Amino acid sequence: MPAVLLHQAAKAAIGCRKEATSVRATMQRYPLAISDLFRHGELVHPDASVIEYTGEAVLRRTFAEVAVESRRLASALAALGVQAGDVVATLCWNTSHHVAAYFAVPGIGAVLHTLNLRLHSAQLAFIARHAADHVVVVDADLLPLLHQFLGEVPSVKHVVVVGDMPAGQPKCAGVEYHSYRALVASSSPLQTWPHVEEDQAAVLCYTSGTTGDPKGVAYSHRSIYLHTLMVSTGSAYCFSDSDCVLPAVPMFHVNCWGWVHAAWLAGADLVMTGRYLQPSHLAIMINETGPTIMGAVPTIWSQLSRHARAEGVDLTGLRVAISGGSALSPALAREVERNNGFRLTQAWGMTETSPLLTYARPPAGTPADEAVAWTTRTGRLMPGIRARIVDENEVVLPQDGVSRGELEVAGNTVTGAYLGNPDPGKFRDGWLRTGDVGVIHPDGWVELQDRLKDVIKSGGEWISSVELENVIAEHPAVREVAVIGVPDPKWEERPLAVVVTAPDADVTADDLKAFLRGRVAKWWIPDRWEFTPQIPRTSVGKLDKNALRAAARTRAD
Repeated sequence: MPAVLLHQAAKAAIGCRKEATSVRATMQRYPLAISDLFRHGELVHPDASVIEYTGEAVLRRTFAEVAVESRRLASALAALGVQAGDVVATLCWNTSHHVAAYFAVPGIGAVLHTLNLRLHSAQLAFIARHAADHVVVVDADLLPLLHQFLGEVPSVKHVVVVGDMPAGQPKCAGVEYHSYRALVASSSPLQTWPHVEEDQAAVLCYTSGTTGDPKGVAYSHRSIYLHTLMVSTGSAYCFSDSDCVLPAVPMFHVNCWGWVHAAWLAGADLVMTGRYLQPSHLAIMINETGPTIMGAVPTIWSQLSRHARAEGVDLTGLRVAISGGSALSPALAREVERNNGFRLTQAWGMTETSPLLTYARPPAGTPADEAVAWTTRTGRLMPGIRARIVDENEVVLPQDGVSRGELEVAGNTVTGAYLGNPDPGKFRDGWLRTGDVGVIHPDGWVELQDRLKDVIKSGGEWISSVELENVIAEHPAVREVAVIGVPDPKWEERPLAVVVTAPDADVTADDLKAFLRGRVAKWWIPDRWEFTPQIPRTSVGKLDKNALRAAARTRAD
């Protein structure tokens, strides 16, 4: 082509680019669906294991075997009339059968609803009615709990029992009962997963309901897919097929922190604890399976740390040890590293956020003696999460590590509403209000200092209950502590410290007051102290400060 024609062609091409409003991507598009996560683990990692602890033995099943069960369960549920959008509840422990349900139910376009077996039956009845559960898959030993509320949930038409139906166990009228084993065995594996839109609801979880009725959060296929990728990255836990993952957290608790999906996708062996979260049982699982990644609430870590030290259990194989559910205290982090030789790090999130929001892995190059200061500092924001700090006047504050207000978050793994409950006070301009008070540092580190409802206002000044708890927990005689604000005629509120001490400890309130002097402001030191053998907890293992406040009000009356 002559040069002049080339020049003219180039000018024409430039003109076309100027006129075009955008360049359309050329990439293929498939829905981000849970069935796609399932297919990958099934195909690429068929020999990885789901390891199940029964209390007496450690049983291994390959991903391939669990995948066949999941496909059979999918066919069985479809044969029971479960259609896209129907809700299938599970009332189950952490087992390989529950793993099968994690994929089978959303795989056919239905919605998996994991019932929290630690809730009171009245709350379970409310949740199951609100969700309109159609089928309940239940472990046989949990049938008595199910029957405490099943009669109040008219939407349930089928109960599928995992294990042997107890002899003489009554049945609820109008409900058809099935043996899980027989149902799965008689069904052919589903060959092709149906098409689902990525914004369809896939999993339904409810908040613990410590302040009013529990609220439903419906995770989409897309949000679970993205959360799975998020927790698998190097910014978080970096799951791989060389890992063995032990989630010592119930599968009904915020989707098991997303670890089932992440382990399956990566081909990491997955340890299912059953109902056995006691230190002696966890020690057996650790000895038998050699986990490299483990997650639990602080109470379990504290108990396991002491048991492991006393019994000589080796925990140094843990490359990632995550504490979540409530704040990790520096005292516990130091105790674990000193006594057991591994580093405990903190992850933070909410039911409303899939759940992971931040992870407190120390920055590269952090000196060993400074690590605890990072691992107990809430954490760095995860990829895809947006956050801001807002004051009481709804002014967005700078992320300077100093400006203090309520943390609000947004992102593809954050809910924008509650199921059937608008709760406008929880959302602001598209942001989820976390109810947590803190700061954001310039490098994206979040440092939460208290719950908005737990901050103590004394004499017009604020006291952080969390900071006070952390300092009290440093005392060697203290095993656990919760601080709440109680009414005071002079100062409006004053802190009350509720303390659990070591069994052989001989410590008084005066001893603890003396310990706090010089460590916190003098006016922060509690006037009132209570010693108790146990602090009440919520259904997800958090310190139940609402129960402590109610008890304090009763005593005051």
